Amino acid sequence: MELKLTRPLIVFDVESTGLNITKDRIIELSYVKVYPDGHESSHTYRINPGMPIPAASIAVHHITDADVAHCPTFAQLAQEIAGVFEGCDIAGFNSNNFDIPLLAQEMAKAGVEFDIKQCRFVDVQTIYHKREKRDLAAACRFYCGVEMENHHNAMADARTTLNVLKAQLDRYPDLENDIGKLSAYSSHTRNVDLAGRVVLNDKGQPTINFGKYRGQLLDDVLANDPGYAGWVMNSDFADDTKRVFAEAKQRVNEQRRLNALKEKFNNR
Repeated sequence: MELKLTRPLIVFDVESTGLNITKDRIIELSYVKVYPDGHESSHTYRINPGMPIPAASIAVHHITDADVAHCPTFAQLAQEIAGVFEGCDIAGFNSNNFDIPLLAQEMAKAGVEFDIKQCRFVDVQTIYHKREKRDLAAACRFYCGVEMENHHNAMADARTTLNVLKAQLDRYPDLENDIGKLSAYSSHTRNVDLAGRVVLNDKGQPTINFGKYRGQLLDDVLANDPGYAGWVMNSDFADDTKRVFAEAKQRVNEQRRLNALKEKFNNR
């Protein structure tokens, strides 16, 4: 089944030096860009991470230091990549948890504005796990009836992910061919930040999703423990998570200022 699109859909995959979103770097990024009229474009970027690639990571994707030694850095490619993603919805395999937060972190390190707040995210792995609970190679075998080749090659992973998404739509008649609904279906939580450290509760209120304050309203925590925002800002969290805490701190401080003005007015 072909996708019904109202704007382009970027299906992408990254290979990296590791799995730490704040510390590791992208070394390969591949995408297939599908347009509403059905035509596609695709490209692979090889990227010099500016750090040694650990042996454990090389064993997964087989990209070595020598392979990327003469490649451009992410900072040199960031504007071009941001332009590719601009105005698109985004899909991937486990992309909500890893690829998208890592890409956003790389953009922040490069100092490039990467506004994806209006994007809808379709995580094919989440759809798959909700339906079958396996990995990408098994998804390819199950939905497409073929063995996946070149697993952990970014372009192979991106194109296989696109093929699996189309096959999922063919297999499940109740799975609507609509990017907005696929985005909602493939989301485990309603993230406020890309890493899911803050999520919206059932009432649509930002709620902390980690640590000692898990389950508590973000604004209430910062009102009662003003130093917590400072701890987050100085700890190993993604820049996007720090942005959410900084905005909440500003919101709480403004509310505190307004309350003080009201109290002053009432005491006149």
